[in-house]
Amino acid sequence: MALPCTVVIAIPVWVAERNHVSFSAPRGPADLALVLCGAALLVVGVTLFVASVYYFWSRGRGTLAPWDPPRQFVAEGPYRFVRNPMISGVILVLAAEALIFRSRPHAEWAALFTLINAIYIPLFEEPMLAARFGAPYERYKRAVRRFFPRVRPWTPEG
Repeated sequence: MALPCTVVIAIPVWVAERNHVSFSAPRGPADLALVLCGAALLVVGVTLFVASVYYFWSRGRGTLAPWDPPRQFVAEGPYRFVRNPMISGVILVLAAEALIFRSRPHAEWAALFTLINAIYIPLFEEPMLAARFGAPYERYKRAVRRFFPRVRPWTPEG
């Protein structure tokens, strides 16, 4: 949990301190709408992340730690809708923080984190998963998008 906590807590606190950002009560309907949208994204992001970790542990028999990755290919729960629900959840939490604080520096951090993963995942993570899980992963990868969920859940049968 060290990496996700660093990404969604430690770095945003540092960004806030460095840029003198603090939460202020909404000053009108537009501010209130941003805070409420942020709160909704926060709930969805945390739920998606927690569900993903649970499926890694319960179905994959592993964790998100690089030294204890899932031993089984996981394509259940949130993974039926999006290939990287953990990262999607973290992106949603970072976007939520930017909205709740109404902070451009936090939005920039969310965008940078998204960009880093948009480069890292296809270049490093996906080839490793393809090597480890073979044809089932390749079929899954063709059917399920990396960050944006499908409308209908994917099933291996087609």
